[in-house]
Amino acid sequence: MPLIAILVAALAIGLEQLLQVKYGVMGLVAFVALAIGIKAKNSMIGGIGAVILVLLLAQSG
Repeated sequence: MPLIAILVAALAIGLEQLLQVKYGVMGLVAFVALAIGIKAKNSMIGGIGAVILVLLLAQSG
């Protein structure tokens, strides 16, 4: 179980760094909002984060 937690944390940190490098501060804000929304089970905050990420991804394509 601790190995899974370490792997998930490493994946989250890697994804966060990738978003910050590629999409700047807004990507990081969107990722944090999505993560907080999921952990707090608050669909509004998670939805806002997801929408921002989708808009950033659509803009770069």
